[in-house]
Amino acid sequence: MGRKVTVATCALNQWALDFEGNLQRILKSIEIAKQKGARYRLGPELEICGYGCWDHYYESDTLLHSLQVLAALLESPVTQDILCDVGMPVMHRNVRYNCRVIFLNRRILLIRPKMALANEGNYRELRWFTPWSRSRQTEEYFLPRMIQDVTKQETVPFGDAVLATRDTCIGSEICEELWTPQSPHIAMGLDGVEIFTNASGSHHVLRKAHARVDLVTMATTKNGGIYLLANQKGCDGDRLYYDGCAMIAMNGAVFAQGSQFSLDDVEVLTATLDLEDVRSYRAEMSSRNLAASRASPYPRVKVDFALSCHEDLLQPLSEPVEWRYHSVGEEISLGPACWLWDFLRRSQQAGFFLPLSGGLDSAATACLVHSMCCQVCEAVRNGNQEVLADVRTLVSEAGYTPEDPRELCGRLLTTCYMASENSSQETSDRARELAQQIGSHHIGLSIDPAVTAVMSIFSVVTGKRPLFAAHGGSSKENLALQNVQARLRMVIAYLFAQLSLWARGAPGGLLVLGSANVDESLLGYLTKYDCSSADINPIGGISKTDLRVFIEFCIERFQLPALQRILAAPATAELEPLADGQVSQTDEEDMGMTYAELSVYGRLRKIAKTGPYSMFCKLLHLWRDVCTPRQVADKVKRFFSKYSVNRHKMTTLTPAYHAESYSPDDNRFDLRPFLYHVD
Repeated sequence: MGRKVTVATCALNQWALDFEGNLQRILKSIEIAKQKGARYRLGPELEICGYGCWDHYYESDTLLHSLQVLAALLESPVTQDILCDVGMPVMHRNVRYNCRVIFLNRRILLIRPKMALANEGNYRELRWFTPWSRSRQTEEYFLPRMIQDVTKQETVPFGDAVLATRDTCIGSEICEELWTPQSPHIAMGLDGVEIFTNASGSHHVLRKAHARVDLVTMATTKNGGIYLLANQKGCDGDRLYYDGCAMIAMNGAVFAQGSQFSLDDVEVLTATLDLEDVRSYRAEMSSRNLAASRASPYPRVKVDFALSCHEDLLQPLSEPVEWRYHSVGEEISLGPACWLWDFLRRSQQAGFFLPLSGGLDSAATACLVHSMCCQVCEAVRNGNQEVLADVRTLVSEAGYTPEDPRELCGRLLTTCYMASENSSQETSDRARELAQQIGSHHIGLSIDPAVTAVMSIFSVVTGKRPLFAAHGGSSKENLALQNVQARLRMVIAYLFAQLSLWARGAPGGLLVLGSANVDESLLGYLTKYDCSSADINPIGGISKTDLRVFIEFCIERFQLPALQRILAAPATAELEPLADGQVSQTDEEDMGMTYAELSVYGRLRKIAKTGPYSMFCKLLHLWRDVCTPRQVADKVKRFFSKYSVNRHKMTTLTPAYHAESYSPDDNRFDLRPFLYHVD
């Protein structure tokens, strides 16, 4: 009598609307699952079309191509003799649903629509899909002709049902449903479901892995059972990075942990577990068993197939593992670096161009590219052929094999220090030293001739010459003179990104990297259309506090002593005249608040959802030992007034890696007006 089951879950780097590539990755994962002896394979949410299709879900093309991929999967010899569980959008009676399609040997067993849709933060599923609201009910779904031709079925069950195989019972949960107060796994477990599956499209946020692992282990601690979580990985073509972390748990313990950040497009986890362990775990939970005896039954789809074999006495079982979490510094070094790699290879550019100021933010961005190069070299060393092929395409050299991250960085990253008469020798030295240590191709240039030329145009037209405040000018003149330097840096950055490789006799163009952190964006402490404007920004969702932690991590991990000096230096834009050769302006002085305070305002404004009055009430308590109520009030007013005046800058914010839940990105995440009554 067989009772040991081998099940597989995976993390796939799917790309929105890349139907052909998505199909190949799904097939490869099924093939690996079978090689590892699995009889059931779970894939990520909406894996057929890619999760981030957004408004393309409205288009019939997206539904059509998803069906074509499903037909190809059903017909493939790879999918024979294994239960396959794939994700795609399905239209049923003119309503679009986010579904799991479960099939075996060219026959669809069940289409299970998602019942709780993700609709907060970065998610807008209710915009495109409708939740299935009829608990424990199914309908007949009439299959499109192209699928009927393959399966020879006219209709299949559609709705909230579970699968009864010869030896066990399997129930689906889809992503958000695990996070809801009344998760389906509770009712399914009480009705005898032993294997729960969760197909996710869950993005990375710093410190989020703990919540995910806790939810899965807790689900099986209370209820008993085997839980499989699959997830998307990679950038999927947008601001989010899906971070894998596939896992298999049973009875409160983890038995398989997938990587959280990796350059492998296909990662398959399997575990061999004993169904009797689930049954004996549940046996003495009398409160659970009392509830189970009263449970309303689910419709069961009978499947003439077993996940276990008859003779499995000698088959070895999987052992529990201790989940290994990354530190915050490590998460930053891996997540945005993987995102940069996906963006680079998929945009088919030849590398990155980064204005490197010698300050902390641009240094952190440079370190992320260096970290990306380290991961690429490591993946190639580990035999990843896709990464090797991508690198060769990027550097236009068919026989190239990257071995040294510094050498690869020299090919993929061009850094540029753009000096003006207000720049100090100190920042120039720091930028050059860091570039040398990470191996980037470094350029030093002066923007003064361009600034002089632009200002002379203004003077010729108006007959007036503005002055810095240090030379007797007004604050309006002072700001305009700072902004013209900042904006010219952006123009020069794009010119060099387009032509610097051409000037060196190499093909291709470069993606311009921005390096404004989340706190500066929140306050609007940046010039609109200056060198914060770029193609993408890997640190735009990371706080200054976390960036400092990351820089400390890089000093150790990558042996970059140049970062010591950068970490010790005060943050400055260097846009005002020097005082005796020394920096006269610091960011925190300019902003009128510290970066630590900004982090607190950001979290209260977005995560705790406080307006000015509620924020004042919370900070009265939080800062009672350091500020009087009057000082707290003044600080809150100052923050909201600066935030309101500069909110318009968020409409042009460079697309940034989403790492922090207080991101002010108004394009997708933080939907607020950008013209405020400032008083």
